[in-house]
Amino acid sequence: MSTEVVAQVVVRPIRDSDVEALGRVHATCWHETYDHLISKAALENLSPRRMAELWSHMASRGEEYRQFAALVDGEIVGFVGSGPARDEDAPRERELNFIYVLDAYHGTGIGKKLFDAAVGDEAVYLWVAADNPRAHRFYERNGFALDGATQRQPFLGEEIDEVRFVR
Repeated sequence: MSTEVVAQVVVRPIRDSDVEALGRVHATCWHETYDHLISKAALENLSPRRMAELWSHMASRGEEYRQFAALVDGEIVGFVGSGPARDEDAPRERELNFIYVLDAYHGTGIGKKLFDAAVGDEAVYLWVAADNPRAHRFYERNGFALDGATQRQPFLGEEIDEVRFVR
């Protein structure tokens, strides 16, 4: 992909009508991101339909949640969401809950556009897989630093290690 894609991307709030497309993209992104962190069997249980069901609940969250989709040629290629902090000991009031872009669009600037839509210059924190160096570099480029917090999180019936970034 070239920087030309960034000029063509549309970032807009997620709509109820997006749930099927979001389910497909979400499932694909999880396969692309986590295939080295969890078993093939766990990933085989992940389906676009299951993710669409999740999105049918998430798409109607309240105003305190900011959720956006990135579209290229009318097709969703990534998404982002932020909201109130979920942790009792949260270092910030807002949390970046998720940001995913299809592998084919990595390096195009779409992730940055999504990130800016959801959090802008706000002070926020996030949890990310400890073994995800590409994501770590993205967050560091956007002003985040590890704060030393770690956790083990259930994920598709298994567990992954996460680290916390703060800005």
